[in-house]
Amino acid sequence: MAPSDSESLLERAYTDAVERADDTDETRARILDAAYEQFCRMGIRRSTMEDVARRAGVSRVTVYRRFPTKDALVEHVVHREFRRYFDRFLADIEQARTAADRVVLGFVSSLRALRSNPLIGGLMTAEPDLIVPSMINDGGRTLAIVRRFVAGQLRREQRAGNVPDDLDVDLVAELMVRISASFLAIPSHVVDLDDDGQLAAVARRFLVPMLEQAGSPG
Repeated sequence: MAPSDSESLLERAYTDAVERADDTDETRARILDAAYEQFCRMGIRRSTMEDVARRAGVSRVTVYRRFPTKDALVEHVVHREFRRYFDRFLADIEQARTAADRVVLGFVSSLRALRSNPLIGGLMTAEPDLIVPSMINDGGRTLAIVRRFVAGQLRREQRAGNVPDDLDVDLVAELMVRISASFLAIPSHVVDLDDDGQLAAVARRFLVPMLEQAGSPG
């Protein structure tokens, strides 16, 4: 599940979400649906292409025509889940009225969506060596994609006059993303990640004040 040289899995998912990419191949979608259900039920290691074909009601040859390897199938299934995550995130933050509220809601929504996703959250817990490397061991590319997304949202806030013009949006976005990623990758014994209220309080206390900081280090 290693990302391609030119584009990370998460980058493709985000681009598809923003550009509203669509896939009208019904058989492909059926195979992805079946693979998602199979992986959620049995895990990736215990699942075979034959299992997916049987669950999709198609031949093994049909599966291999669209996904030449199991790794390719896994990557496309995870990609689709991240695409859904971005769709949900963009819809969630539209509900907030202020920049501070959007930061809080975005933080809570991100952690909830990824951790509660039956596939992504389950893999992070049960088979982290299959999914985590594709997200973090890519030379920082995945983090950079999410950071650019958050920075873009902050620049929108700047243009709207909601945050200071001299806010270092790239640095603030980097810090916000790294904090979120650490909660996803490392269990916390202090913050209950299943408590949205507690997560919101953490975001309001530590992330929102970043919107008021001007300048950059050095």
